[in-house]
Amino acid sequence: MADALYLSLWYPNLRLAALAEKLVAVLGEFGRHGGEPLVYSATVWPVSWHEAPVFQRVYGRAVQAAGDGPAQLGAEPKVAVEDALELLHDDYAYEFQIGWSLWEIEDAGRWVKAQRLVRVTGFGPLFDEGCYEQEGHIRIDFGNDAPFLEEDAELDSNAARLMAENVRRLVDLTNAVEKASGATARLLWSELGESLAQRLAARLGKGN
Repeated sequence: MADALYLSLWYPNLRLAALAEKLVAVLGEFGRHGGEPLVYSATVWPVSWHEAPVFQRVYGRAVQAAGDGPAQLGAEPKVAVEDALELLHDDYAYEFQIGWSLWEIEDAGRWVKAQRLVRVTGFGPLFDEGCYEQEGHIRIDFGNDAPFLEEDAELDSNAARLMAENVRRLVDLTNAVEKASGATARLLWSELGESLAQRLAARLGKGN
């Protein structure tokens, strides 16, 4: 059963004014580790997730235009963060979507490299009653963990190799965003509370 996968990052004595710098650093690592360099969208949430956004801007993604090469859609991380954090409040959350590619299985059973939109959210200290204490000052929502396990697929040598490549990409990105942003604590976790490493070990064990 697929589970939602997150990475939480914490920073010592982080001031709200310094959140922008951390967000730019985290978003900037996606283009260096299998993702897109430009931000797809920015959304600002007030008070809690139950409220309507007070700001939303869709910059788009690079798409192939016939005869013209790829269209340059999207915003540089610094630009997107500046747009969103013009509304700087300690009870707001700042969410950015950015593309990241992983090997995934199509319906026909063929492995393809597919882009998914990942959510990177920076939390003000009072947003959702101080949820940053559990969620992190910055939280990355990778979406479902199916590409790392593909539990319904036949586990042959090619599948194991591509799953391992996905895991390497996750580890490399995790290390990179931690280092680039100066995080002093991090946690890779799932919505159901299960360990990805343990599930992966069990999955590979079944294939042997």
